[in-house]
Amino acid sequence: MSQDSEATLICLAGPTASGKSAAARAIASRWPVEVINVDSATIYRGMDIGTAKPSRAEQLDTTHHLLDILDPLDAYSAANFRRDALRCVQEIRARGNIPLLAGGTMLYFKALREGLNDLPSADPDIRLELEQRATRIGWPAMHTELAQIDPDTAKRLSQNDSQRIQRALEIWHITGTPMSVLLNAPAQRDAPVKTLTLSLEPTERSVLHQTIAIRFDQMLEAGLLQEVQTLHARGDLHTNLPSVRCVGYRQLWSLLEGETDLTTARLQAIAATRQLAKRQLTWLRSLPERKPIQACVPTTVDAVVQEVAALLN
Repeated sequence: MSQDSEATLICLAGPTASGKSAAARAIASRWPVEVINVDSATIYRGMDIGTAKPSRAEQLDTTHHLLDILDPLDAYSAANFRRDALRCVQEIRARGNIPLLAGGTMLYFKALREGLNDLPSADPDIRLELEQRATRIGWPAMHTELAQIDPDTAKRLSQNDSQRIQRALEIWHITGTPMSVLLNAPAQRDAPVKTLTLSLEPTERSVLHQTIAIRFDQMLEAGLLQEVQTLHARGDLHTNLPSVRCVGYRQLWSLLEGETDLTTARLQAIAATRQLAKRQLTWLRSLPERKPIQACVPTTVDAVVQEVAALLN
């Protein structure tokens, strides 16, 4: 293995349901790999089916990191991920193995690759004030307020994305500067991180859409609704938490709250997953240095293995 390949982190990215897990398994079957999961949902305990978490057998075959590290009540940031992922990389390399970063949370990949901007810490008093105002006027109205002070951030957020709207308004109140301006400032790096991003990208979006629908139905058959019922029955979780807002979970949560029926919840979950995949692809295609690999075709896994072999051999 060359010095250059040892310094390069292999990143396997792609939209949901594009075949990342199968490609990661194929890589791990050929090289001494440990997988670092780049996923903002699989970090939560008790959320297995809806996050397509690696099975127990798969976890026994290949060591996986950053799975089941948090309770669904807890929050996890891109800064947390970067810290934990770089620690895992050091430990894996110390064991003589190869770290493989695989997943679909593009913000985590960005944080790893580019470093992080210096955003202010949360202010409990300001957050409480914003929550109280949102209770009075609603999050769409809060989104309108955000659009007046930070149109770039508002443009990329849904009117009901309470968590991110609140954070953007909080940053404005603390700093007097729009979050978009702070994010566009030069990032603060702990150290340069060189990556090779293998990007699984379907040529035919309709094929990915079909795969998403089939996979969600398989999740329902495997007990996803029962998994969400267990979380709902705890009594301490709610829809403002990142865990509950994960695609699939949020829609079935509405079913359990009596806000919709199963047929509607299923259609909404599939639509939300397709929207997520579209955002993931848009992000990936903005990276000029990525290596695109055609996804959702029989040759996908072989193509990924060839790219990894070219780096490692």
